[in-house]
Amino acid sequence: MAKVEHTSDARVLVGIDISKHRHEVLIAVPGKARRRRLTITNSTDDFMRLIAILREYGLPVRIGFEATGNYHRVLMYHLGVAGFDLKLASSVALARTREALHNSWDKNDPKDAQVILHMLQIGSVQISQDPMVAGTNDVQELSKTDDAVSRSKTEMWHRILTHYLPLYFPEADRFHRSSRTDWFLAFLEMFPSPHMISAMTKVEFIQAAWEVVGRKVESLSCCQMFTRQQRCRQDCPCRRIRTPSACSA
Repeated sequence: MAKVEHTSDARVLVGIDISKHRHEVLIAVPGKARRRRLTITNSTDDFMRLIAILREYGLPVRIGFEATGNYHRVLMYHLGVAGFDLKLASSVALARTREALHNSWDKNDPKDAQVILHMLQIGSVQISQDPMVAGTNDVQELSKTDDAVSRSKTEMWHRILTHYLPLYFPEADRFHRSSRTDWFLAFLEMFPSPHMISAMTKVEFIQAAWEVVGRKVESLSCCQMFTRQQRCRQDCPCRRIRTPSACSA
């Protein structure tokens, strides 16, 4: 039998498919045709067991994985601290490679580990940087939180402009200026429905809305415009078609 000699760049390749409770591991050792399969749970004991197994080979180890939520963070932290070379497999590239290799969109955890290992072999992976090791975790989390809040704020503002105002207060469209129009949102919070305005007299409504609207806008004209809801009853045609100019009262 021929003796296998490892070159200086020979290394153990490991593909790991991440999930919530357990991870599928596929290990390819230089000079061996058979690949070793492991299933480890998402626990520190199994992380240490995997590290011990990889160290037994006595060769450099390169590990590829696909980021899955935050479930990969703890495992990758332990593997990175252990000194292994970590590579990130793009989710899009993984899906395209899986489809090309198996001619199917079907997937399972062992198959994904096999595809990740193939991507390691051809070098179609990215550099992985653990934010805990790099010291950027807090900045990253703050950035992600700011992005989530900004997206939610934009979504809510668009819902108000494209759904709520045309349905209940089409007259109010000319009063909003930007998403920072605090008085406008405070006004809608105080009077979320036209019936809350129509139940009041003109004088009562102006007194109630004056403090909310303030002097940043033409307060009197704004309040007078909204009092048209009081004169525009449910049996009025303009209430049915939601158009302020339809009522001449």
